[in-house]
Amino acid sequence: MVAAFARRGGADLSLCLASAGLVKTLSISFFTLVWTHSIEKVEWQEDWRVTPKALELIQARVKGSGAGMEPPAEARLVDGWFQWQPKRAPMPEVVLANSGAAGEWRLCSDGRCRVLSEIFGRPAGPNVTTMSVCDPFPR
Repeated sequence: MVAAFARRGGADLSLCLASAGLVKTLSISFFTLVWTHSIEKVEWQEDWRVTPKALELIQARVKGSGAGMEPPAEARLVDGWFQWQPKRAPMPEVVLANSGAAGEWRLCSDGRCRVLSEIFGRPAGPNVTTMSVCDPFPR
């Protein structure tokens, strides 16, 4: 997990999470998204950076391989994890579905991980969650 401080024109960059009409703002500029694969029950991790215009995927890791979760050819095995730098453009938003089959999404920052239910203060249920860049001090 990585943690850092970022600024945009004097205002902190933050991550917005939206689900079922509720929006939460987290004052973080780097975070790790963690989940368990619903079939293989293997953990995945992705490191993300919040930039002024989009979310940037920096690195992905998976603790194994199997049904639909093969690491790419450029992945390297490091301490039991296949790791690689995905080649994708920064995204204005990332949508997280919740099948209920593998537990909740976890968001980790500054050495602490929390499930979405904890962040929202209510059960996540079957609702999708949208992650995007937000500004806690709108102009």
